[in-house]
Parts: sequence; structure tokens; C-alpha cells
Amino acid sequence: MRPFGYLLSSSVVSNLADGVLKAGAPLLAVTMTRNPALVSLIGVATTLPWLLLALHAGAIADRADRRRIMMLASTARAASLGGVALLASLGLLNLWLLLVAVLLAGVAEVFSDTSAQSVLPMTVEPGDLARANGRVVSSQTIGNDFLGAPLAGLVVAALPAAVLGLPALLFAGAALFLLGMRGSYRPAKVSTAPLMSDIATGLRYLRDHRFLSRLAASAGLMNLANSAYFAVFVLYAVGPGSRMGLEPAAFAPISAVLATGAIIGSLLAARVCAALGEGHTVLAAWLVNSLLLLVPLLAPTLWALFPVAFLLGLTNAGSNVVVISMRQRLIPAELMGRVNSAYRLIGMGGMPLGSLIGGLIGTAFGLPAVFVTAVALCLIAWALIFPQLISPRLTCETALAGISGSR
Repeated sequence: MRPFGYLLSSSVVSNLADGVLKAGAPLLAVTMTRNPALVSLIGVATTLPWLLLALHAGAIADRADRRRIMMLASTARAASLGGVALLASLGLLNLWLLLVAVLLAGVAEVFSDTSAQSVLPMTVEPGDLARANGRVVSSQTIGNDFLGAPLAGLVVAALPAAVLGLPALLFAGAALFLLGMRGSYRPAKVSTAPLMSDIATGLRYLRDHRFLSRLAASAGLMNLANSAYFAVFVLYAVGPGSRMGLEPAAFAPISAVLATGAIIGSLLAARVCAALGEGHTVLAAWLVNSLLLLVPLLAPTLWALFPVAFLLGLTNAGSNVVVISMRQRLIPAELMGRVNSAYRLIGMGGMPLGSLIGGLIGTAFGLPAVFVTAVALCLIAWALIFPQLISPRLTCETALAGISGSR
């Protein structure tokens, strides 16, 4: 198996663990409290490490062996979640202990994901970036939504402690797959400057790159809005007091449909991009994705969610493949970790704030107010990046190279 094959296999297993944890933790929290602000803390704990540690993770990824960083992060997640799962099996689990488990897993995820996006260009040819990213994003979808989320719904009902214990075992398996990646995955040019100086270099590069900085700002605003939306959506959809009145197990088919759309979107992204262009592909996907968030408010029925879930998965995953490939093509290899982490700090750093805002707005004004506010912010983000993405100068060189090699 080639290095990318081991990386992809590790990604599949790791993302299955992420899927069980990220879908299972809010469902587990709902069994402990119905307070929107308290439930939203799960989203805060999941994303807060990106705000605090993304820049440091990027600088370290540009200095050390990126494969080893990923192995250490997976091992740390296995150990921390396994320990909390043991306490849960003894009947000692409460909301605050659950928050600690999610927070520790989030810290390790920052280092693992930053290194993963930086190491991928070291395992494939430049012309294969879009295709390789499509396979990775589809593996993320399979793990997080197609398998992880439905499995989480079943696990919560049958054995709550397994929401933490099963991901612990899977993260250990992900670390083992990375052992197959022989050789060094340390950048060819390694800085000897102080760590904070390296971080500043990455920030300056992103600041001075007009397109990447505007794209990061738009992604950040959109992620903040989506974080607010989905931090409280479980209260809108699940439980006897919810608007939709669904049981946790009812999320299984919805998640499967969303995942199916995401898999198709990630695998077809390079071809769609080649036909429409990078800018038009992202603009169309982000606009459709934003407007779809209104449907649960306008038609709060289970059956109305199926086409919405499919299109959300399709547009979200497809646009992610295109944006990630653009970044990997535009950022110099020796700066990949630092600039990517700076981008993701802006792109994901607002997510814990979004989760908190969603909980506070939901508590004060009701859940529909959260949904309408989130859609409005998404449309503002779309308008912010529109002038840059509509430019005919944007090309699909990476996507076209990947497609021509497969025909």
C-alpha cells in the first residue's frame, strides 16, 4: 500500500471515531439537560481548541514530522477518551466530565488535522490534489455521517459509555495505520526561528494574500453561523418537547442521506469544478447550502429533511474539496502548516463563539431566531467573497490535471 493509502485508511477510521463522538456527545448531553445554553457547551468544547491552538499546531507541523504528530494525537485521544469511558461505565459520568472528554479530544484533533492537510501534498503528485482531497473528504463523510452519526444514535440508547469508549478504540486503530507510512514527512525547509516568529510569518503571508484572506473571512463567518445553527438544532428536532419530536434513532436515515450527498459531492467536485470553474463552483455551493438552512423552519417534518440533507451534504463536501485544493496549490510547501493553521483559525475560530451565541439566542428568543440569524450571516459571508470568486482569472488547473490522468 502506498503512503496515501495508509493516510486514507487512517482518515477513515479516525473520522468514524469523530463521527461517533461528535454526534453522540450532544445526544448524551440532551439526556442530562434540556437547557440550550448548557447543550451548546458541547459545541464550544469541540471547537474551542481551534481558537486557542491552531497557530501553534501549524508552526509545529512545519518543524516536525507530520506523520508522527498525527500518531501522537491519535494515541492521546485514545488514552483520554478511554479513561473517561471507564469512569462513565462506573456511573460517574456527568455533563462536566463529558465536556472535559470532548475538549481533550478537540485539542488532539487540532494537531492531527493540521498535520493531515499539510502531509497530504507530500503523498501525491500536484496534479492529483483535487482527486486525493475528494477521497479524503468522502472518507470524512463516511465516518462522520454515514456510519458515525447513526451508530452514535444507537450507542446512546444501548450503552452510553460506548459513546466515549468506541472512539477511543478507533483512534488507536488510526494510529496503527499511520505506522505503514514509511520515511520522513518533515518539511524540506525547516525554520530555526523562535516559534512565535514562525507563527507571525504565517499570519503575515495570509494577511498579504488578498484572495486567501478574504476567503478565510467568509468561511469564518459562515462557520460561525452554522455552528450557532447546529449547536441547538438537536433541541429543535429530538425529544418529546421538540418542534419535530423525533427519537434519536430517527437521525440515522437523515444522516445517511446527508452522507450520501457528501460522498457524491466530494468525488465529483473536480469534474464540476472543471466544467464551471473554481469560483462559480464555490459560489453556487455556498449559496444553495445557506438557503437550505431555512427549510427545517418552514417545513419541520422528517420527510422534508431528506432532500435538504442530501443537498447540504453535496454542496458542503464539494465546496470543501475545491477550497482545500486551492489552498494547497497556492501556499508554499514550507509554509503549508502555518498558513493553513492561520486560515483555519479564522475559518474555524469563530465556531465556539457561534455555538455559545446559538445557545444564548435560543434561550432568550427561541430556536427559530437562531436559524434566521444564521442564514442571514451565511448570506453576508457569501456576498463578501463574491467579487473574488466570480473573477474569470480563477482556474481549475489542479482539478483538470487530476481528471485528465483518469480518463
